[in-house]
Amino acid sequence: HFGRPRRETQRLLAEPVPGIKAEPDESNARYFHVVIAGPQDSPFEGGTFKLELFLPEEYPMAAPKISGPQHCRSAQFCYRSRPC
Repeated sequence: HFGRPRRETQRLLAEPVPGIKAEPDESNARYFHVVIAGPQDSPFEGGTFKLELFLPEEYPMAAPKISGPQHCRSAQFCYRSRPC
């Protein structure tokens, strides 16, 4: 069950998407820490969006689960359970 998620993770780390940083958690390869930069020329420019992403066992037949973003101090968006 880890074949596709592992391949996609390796590709994501080798070919990162500009403005998006996604790293797998050290203890769970299905759990990711994601940081998205606010788009240029938008009200969100300079902001940071932090998300938690989890790939369920049924992935890709089941959609990933995402939590966040939530607005925090310093024009950042953070995990709901963690302070900035």
